Amino acid sequence: MKNARVWITLSGGLASGLLAGYLALVYVSEEPAPLKAEELKGTQIVVAGRDLATGTILTREDLEIIDWPSGNLPDGFFSQPGEVVGRGVIGEVRRNEPLLDEKLALKEAGGGLPITIPAGYRAVSVEVDEVIGVAGFTLPGTLVDVLATVMPGTNRSQTMTRIILQKIRVLTADQSYQTDPEGDPVLVTVVTLLVKPQEAETLTLAATEGKIQLALRNTLDVDSVSTMGMRINTLVQVPQKPTPQEGQNAPARPPEDTVVESYKGGSRTLVKFNNKGG
Repeated sequence: MKNARVWITLSGGLASGLLAGYLALVYVSEEPAPLKAEELKGTQIVVAGRDLATGTILTREDLEIIDWPSGNLPDGFFSQPGEVVGRGVIGEVRRNEPLLDEKLALKEAGGGLPITIPAGYRAVSVEVDEVIGVAGFTLPGTLVDVLATVMPGTNRSQTMTRIILQKIRVLTADQSYQTDPEGDPVLVTVVTLLVKPQEAETLTLAATEGKIQLALRNTLDVDSVSTMGMRINTLVQVPQKPTPQEGQNAPARPPEDTVVESYKGGSRTLVKFNNKGG
């Protein structure tokens, strides 16, 4: 009986092994199914031949044509270079990235900064120094708050600083040389900000009537804050004189001199004594 059980066990294992080997042989010997013709077919589309900066006017040298799977074509693609030559790039495009209609300006719009300004916005440039420009960190695409310091009239104690604009995007930050009153060259940084028309008025007035300062902020920080501003007389508190009521509570100070009045023979005499011992 024991030998019979061993034989049955060995027979079952051998059969399983033979079946697995047979299935593996059939799988290997089968030829892979050919891909369908439509899966191999591609469509030629226009892509960037190099990295393209915002404002670039496209030329034939900037373009390449590659095959793209027909089943996965991006919306707004172009198949002929002539369809995009002469159009401006309104957003950065990387090499081999398809050129899409949504990333290109109309041909008659040209290139440069104007095509990067969305509808309803304006580009306003202001001169800044190294400090106002946050030490060179106001790069295109960063967000800043604009602070204005204004002194109304001639009363310096009323000078006030307050945040007047928030979450303003920097379009450009360029440096150029200008001449000072003595004729010497001076390096000046001009920052161009993207603002709405009313914000453009606020910024221009602040830059004309006062002094502006840029405050760099995290591009992920989109929350607005509300402040009361800061006046110079609040920044440097002046000690206040005690009120009459406060004076009553203060300890009495003896007079510096004591005057003694006396009479002798009908004549009046005043004698003054210094309490400090003088």
